[in-house]
Amino acid sequence: MEWLALVMFAALIALLMLGYPVAFTLGAVALLFGGFGLGLDFLNLLPLRIWGVMTNFTLLAVPLFVFMGAILEKSGLAEDLLETMGALFGRVSGGLALSVIFVGGLLAASTGVVGATVVTMGLIALPAMLKHGYKPELATGVIAASGTLGQLIPPSIILVLLGDVVGVPVGRLFMGAILPGAMLVIGFMLFVLIYAWIKPEAAPRIDLSKISDTDHGLLRRVIVSLLPPMLLILAVLGSIFFGIASPTESAAVGALGALLLAFAKGKFGLQQLKQATQSTTRLTSMVFLILIGATAFGLVFRGLGGDTLVHEIMTGLPGGRWGFLAASMLIIFVLGFFLDFLEISFIVVPILAPIAQSLGLDLLWFTILIAVNLQTSFLTPPFGFSLFYLKAVVPPEVKMGHIYRGIIPFIAIQVAVLTVLVLFPDLVSWLPDLMDKASGLLK
Repeated sequence: MEWLALVMFAALIALLMLGYPVAFTLGAVALLFGGFGLGLDFLNLLPLRIWGVMTNFTLLAVPLFVFMGAILEKSGLAEDLLETMGALFGRVSGGLALSVIFVGGLLAASTGVVGATVVTMGLIALPAMLKHGYKPELATGVIAASGTLGQLIPPSIILVLLGDVVGVPVGRLFMGAILPGAMLVIGFMLFVLIYAWIKPEAAPRIDLSKISDTDHGLLRRVIVSLLPPMLLILAVLGSIFFGIASPTESAAVGALGALLLAFAKGKFGLQQLKQATQSTTRLTSMVFLILIGATAFGLVFRGLGGDTLVHEIMTGLPGGRWGFLAASMLIIFVLGFFLDFLEISFIVVPILAPIAQSLGLDLLWFTILIAVNLQTSFLTPPFGFSLFYLKAVVPPEVKMGHIYRGIIPFIAIQVAVLTVLVLFPDLVSWLPDLMDKASGLLK
């Protein structure tokens, strides 16, 4: 019976790689193997499981954060920020690349939607970087890497979903991801500075006379462009940090704040609002359909004893908990080449999390490692999803080879950060523990 569970898992992976829709493939495979191996009566448990998913208060944060990101994307925030930061950093070699990384991190903390951020940055920043003489490899690498920061930097949708799957409070995950996210941003910036110092012709200074105002005008632009998203981030994450609001409530605060900022800019009307709500509905529906399919799959997989078999295999690896950690990170990294983060979060992580807990691993730390790992696999050739998002919007003269070569240094930086987090778990747990202490003082 247990081996039938592994056959079911292999059949699922094969069908997904053939391009069948994820949600319906999950449900169909679960019904087929469940009916064959367990009988149809076993599936009577399924409606109760689905009801539990649909009434989960934590998951209500998903459509709210998606809506917040869609509003900010349609309001022109990214374009204003890039122009302003380009003028601010333009005095140094690689300044435009630095501004892209800075804005990518800021958009990640404002939206949390990877695909939208990569496409937006590709459309806005790449033509400007190429026009100013940037090497295509550096330009595409910077955009793909910084656009994918939304996978990790809160309020990340993946952290909301992982927190619900693993059973770690989302607020603690948000706080635990801040320092690793900052390490990635700083690492990317340091690489650009060193690269521009070694090869200044690949990342030239910008002719500020073409894009900037006087110093007084530039300061005003920085305040107008930078202050609103910073206040929004402070409202969302600050309310969680000080225990004022739960992640779901802070998501509602962020959605309302994004609406107010968008209307205040004067570039947002009913048409943009309609587009934002439509994209939110599509993405949210996709997430929950996949979640329902994954719930059915997980129910049958456990019913067949697959979780017990995987537990025996993973705990029998040499090296104990470190052997399990290395194997689980490798599995997630490889699967990330072929599967989206949603499938990995709903199919693989629920199998690995109980094993990690039984081995005494800190689930907060383990979950952040998974998030960083998923972000790395998003960028890794030949199947990194962010690379394909970017290729869809680049000019014809920018080839896939440019994107592949350009992303390699940023993958190395992400692997280095992942290694540091493995060696120093306190980098993840320090801020969440501080948040818990602050919340206790407020109470």
